[in-house]
Amino acid sequence: MKVKVISRSTEDFTRERSQDLQRVFHNYDPSLRPQEKAVEYVRAVNAAKLDKIFARPFIGAMDGHIDAVSCMAKNPNYLKGIFSGSMDGDIRLWDIASRRTVCQFPGHQGAVRGLTASTDGQTLISCGTDCTVRLWKVPVATIMGSDDSSHHSKELEAVYVGKNAFWAVDHQWDGELFATAGAQVDIWNHNRSQPVNTFEWGTETVISVRFNPGEPNLLATSGSDRSIALYDLRISSPVRKVVMRTKTNSIAWNPMEPMNFTAANEDCNCYSFDCRKLDEAKCVHKDHVSAVMDIDFSPTGREFVTGSYDRTVRIFQYNGGHSREIYHTKRMQRVFCVKFSCDATYVLSGSDDTNLRLWKAKASEQLGVLHPRERRRHEYHEALKKRYKHLPEVNRIIRHRHLPKPIYKAAALRRMVTDAEKRKEDRRKAHSAAGSIVTQPLRKRRIIKEEE
Repeated sequence: MKVKVISRSTEDFTRERSQDLQRVFHNYDPSLRPQEKAVEYVRAVNAAKLDKIFARPFIGAMDGHIDAVSCMAKNPNYLKGIFSGSMDGDIRLWDIASRRTVCQFPGHQGAVRGLTASTDGQTLISCGTDCTVRLWKVPVATIMGSDDSSHHSKELEAVYVGKNAFWAVDHQWDGELFATAGAQVDIWNHNRSQPVNTFEWGTETVISVRFNPGEPNLLATSGSDRSIALYDLRISSPVRKVVMRTKTNSIAWNPMEPMNFTAANEDCNCYSFDCRKLDEAKCVHKDHVSAVMDIDFSPTGREFVTGSYDRTVRIFQYNGGHSREIYHTKRMQRVFCVKFSCDATYVLSGSDDTNLRLWKAKASEQLGVLHPRERRRHEYHEALKKRYKHLPEVNRIIRHRHLPKPIYKAAALRRMVTDAEKRKEDRRKAHSAAGSIVTQPLRKRRIIKEEE
C-alpha cells in the first residue's frame, strides 16, 4: 500500500546554523507598503556609507627586490603564483597567499624588461637590456606548495642572444610562438635559436607587444615614435599603423571582446580602440595626472587597472571615462607595472620603491568564507546601490575619494588649463568671420595624428 505523509524541514523556515530565528515571508504587494521607495533609498545611502567605512583595499606588500620592479607576469595555470622582474636583473616567483618568494631565476646582467609565461604554464620567458631572451623551467611543485624550502635558484633551458636590447615579450594565448620587442618585432619558437619571422616598420624602438587573445596570429605593438601597429603572422607585411600625438607605453587586449584594445598613453589618458576601425578612439579614460606606464585587463573584460607615474593605481570600467577606484599609499613611488589576478579578485602593482603590493579589486569586499545570509545581504546592498546610483546623495558618496595633496592640486591645474583652452577657442570662433575657423574634431579624433 502507498502512504502519503507531510514532511517539513526546519531548514526551510529557520536560520542556517543556530535554528533559533524564524524566517519571515513577506507579501510583496506594493499597496501594503506605501513607504517602500523611501525605505529603500535610506538603505541605499547607508549601503554606500558602509562601503566607505569598510573600504580597506591594501592587503600587504611583498618585499624582496633590491631595485625597482619593472615588469610582472601571471601564470595562466596557477592562481597564486606571480612572476616579477627588477631593474637589477633579479626575477622572482611569489606565492600570493603567503606573500613570500618561493623561487629565484638569476642570470640577467641588466634590467629585466619583459616577462611572460607559456600557455601550459611550464615555461617562463624573460628578456632584458642585456640583449638576451631566456627560457626557464617553472617549478610546478614549488607553486603547488609541496616544496617546503623557500628560496630556490633554477637553471635556464635556453638563451637566445640578439643584437639589440629587448623591451617587451609576450606569448601566444594558444600556440608555441612568442614575440619580443626591441629594434624590431621578432617572432620566436621554443625549439629554434633564431627568430622565425621579423617585422620592421620604421626605425624607432618598439616598447610593448601584445598577442590577441582571440586570434593567435594577430599582435599589437607600440613604439617610441608614438605609433601603434598591428601585425599578422600569416602575412609578411604589417597590417595597420596609427601615429598618435604622444607615446603609448603599454597595450592590453580585452579578453572578452578580442577586437578591442586599450592603450596607456603618455598624456595621462588611456584610449580604447576597435582594431577594425582605428580612425578614432571608442572611449577616452581620464583621471591620471601623469604618464600611464602599464595597463592590464580583468579576466572578465569589464574592468582594467592602470599604473601611473603619479604614484597611483586606478581601476576603470571598460567603457567608463573616469576611474571608479584609486589606490595609493604614502610610501609607494612611481608605478611601473600592474596586473589583475586570474580570478579578478586582486590587483598587484610593482613600483620604483622595490615593492610589490597586493590590493583588493573591490575596496570594501569581505575576505574569507561568507555564510549564505551574509552573501544575500551583500547582494541586496549592491542591488540597492545600482538602483539608486543616479540620485545625488548616493552618487556623491559613491564617487567621493580622498586624494593625496599633489594629485589633487595637479588635477585642479589640469582642469584649469583645459577650461582656459576651451574658452579661448570659443572666443576666437565667436569673434571671427563665419567659416574662417575650422572646428576641431572631438577629443577622440584629435589624439590621432595620422593613419597608415
